Amino acid sequence: MNRSAQWDIFCKVIDNFGDIGVAWRLAADLASRGQRVRLWLDDASALAWMAPSGCEGVRVLPLVVPLNLADAGLEQQPCDVMVETFGCAIAPDFIAYYVRSERANGIKPVWINLEYLSAEPYVERCHAMPSPVQGGPAAGWIKWFFYPGFTTATGGLLREADLAGRQAGFDRAAWLANRNIAWRGEESGEKLVSLFCYEPPALAVLLKQWAQHGLAGQPVRLLVTAGRAENAVKAISSNEFDAQPNKAEHSLLSISYLPLLTQADYDHLLWACDLNFVRGEDSVVRALWAGKPFIWQIYPQHDGAHLAKLQAFLDWLQAPPSLCDFHAIWNQGAAGQLGRDGPPPELSGWQSCALAARSRLLRQDDLCTQLLGFVGKKR
Repeated sequence: MNRSAQWDIFCKVIDNFGDIGVAWRLAADLASRGQRVRLWLDDASALAWMAPSGCEGVRVLPLVVPLNLADAGLEQQPCDVMVETFGCAIAPDFIAYYVRSERANGIKPVWINLEYLSAEPYVERCHAMPSPVQGGPAAGWIKWFFYPGFTTATGGLLREADLAGRQAGFDRAAWLANRNIAWRGEESGEKLVSLFCYEPPALAVLLKQWAQHGLAGQPVRLLVTAGRAENAVKAISSNEFDAQPNKAEHSLLSISYLPLLTQADYDHLLWACDLNFVRGEDSVVRALWAGKPFIWQIYPQHDGAHLAKLQAFLDWLQAPPSLCDFHAIWNQGAAGQLGRDGPPPELSGWQSCALAARSRLLRQDDLCTQLLGFVGKKR
């Protein structure tokens, strides 16, 4: 689709910022390619730290009932593409407006349901499938399921056009210094590890292991993200041991707590570290683009369905046995297996795996490129 189109993206913020993170990256990426975007959010507060500078071409609007359609400027800039993210139902009054418009001029928006990310086989089967709307004012319209994914038979992953160039020009030492993050430098052998997690039961054992033995025998500087990861680490370090070097001189673990990071700075964090612990959907994609060893804590589900999803991802990743074992421990809570005799991180092998996966992905079209092409064929 060559010409600029008006996109309306709807997102309900459930928890943990992954949904708004993906929605914002999608909106900003589309805008960078000359598209106009209205991003409807029921809670836009996270954007104050996630994207404080906003983005030219993206307008954030409140997702309330009823919508303020007049202020949105639908008459001046009618919708060409409407996107519901993660099963977020598009507001009925918005749909009703365009049903009336279609009856008047015969034109209706392309309707996309952007689904959750998965490497499971059903994604390739269901990607780009039509779903006729059975009831309501839009009965007879077609909703198209669009599945992000890791293969050429899926919708791909979000990847900005300038990402590789930005990463190639990244200066790790300068970024760490500008963030006031203490680091002993390359010559010290100190390993930088980022931690973005929920509350994995294995965390306490891992922190103790690093404090006593380091990572591959080298000291560890742990960079902990704000929020749940920070709370989890502080609860452990205050109750079981204190890893701060000025209080435990023998410890091989030093901890730095980070403020809330913009999306750009979260990318920088992943690029800076020797090992990244990530969680949810958005950060695992960014870890793949970083090309560094990583451990993914998938969002846990009570019925255990997340473990099948994790295994499908590891199969696609072609993860070596040690990486599979570590993921199983991190996601299933078998904390005892992370002891001194448990599977140590094999950073060299994990790095090779990550780089090979990134190379495969870079040969595929990214999510926005595919979305633009798909919509262009449906309009």
